[in-house]
Amino acid sequence: MIFIVNPISGKGRKERIVDFLKKEGCKVVFTEYAGHAEEIARHAEDDVIVAVGGDGTVNEVARGIIGTDKALGIIPCGSGDGLALHLGISRHYKTALKTIEQGHRQLIDSAIINGRPFFSVCGIGFDAVVSERFAKSGKRGLLNYIEQGLRTWKEYTPEKYLINIDGKEWENDAALITIGNSSQWGNNAKITPLADISDGILDITLVDMFNTLEMPALGYLLMTGRLDRNHNIHCYRGKHITITRKVSGPAHADGDWFNTGTEIDITILPKSLNVIIP
Repeated sequence: MIFIVNPISGKGRKERIVDFLKKEGCKVVFTEYAGHAEEIARHAEDDVIVAVGGDGTVNEVARGIIGTDKALGIIPCGSGDGLALHLGISRHYKTALKTIEQGHRQLIDSAIINGRPFFSVCGIGFDAVVSERFAKSGKRGLLNYIEQGLRTWKEYTPEKYLINIDGKEWENDAALITIGNSSQWGNNAKITPLADISDGILDITLVDMFNTLEMPALGYLLMTGRLDRNHNIHCYRGKHITITRKVSGPAHADGDWFNTGTEIDITILPKSLNVIIP
């Protein structure tokens, strides 16, 4: 078993986790640059590869072992920890470690957005812009994410998208479109609340532009897993999603933003990753 640690994630918590792992005699390796966790995981001879960090670190480690017999363990210590929370993995590191030692393996689905693997959620629109601004701000944490979101909302204009889900095509204005393998962005904010991570199908949430006064009600539904009940929310399911927009811009996958073009292609990879869960 090898523990791959992102030295940036979970400051404070991370130091305690690393000290504990070293006292237990665990093999600990630190990442040194973007993509390093994927390289370490791919070349490791260990049967269990543990990601110690946030959704970005989990994504990198998972990319390194996707389609293999190796199993992903997670000790979450990031800003959102969406995949871990969806899987019921505790944010308390000793409990998460017990899960790795005593839990069982589950084959879960993965997905690809424009050639980039993701395991929790991806999307375009408002939340992708917020992800970009959050990353460029140089500060971590939920409060900064909320701050960036409120600033972005004041000046945000929805885009028109041409959407195709398994051959059915239509045009739609949207504030954002999220495609979920799991149910949430992170911090239990369930943007695709009906998602099942092992059913071979992706869940799509399209959010209409809404009045700022509606934000508290939407926030409540988001955090209670009932977002699909709001009239501004449209939920779909499919295996192959293509989205066309007029201009290039940001997208996000598992919390990390990246620039992509006008054509966005998302596909499901059923039961392609072993994960250790409670």
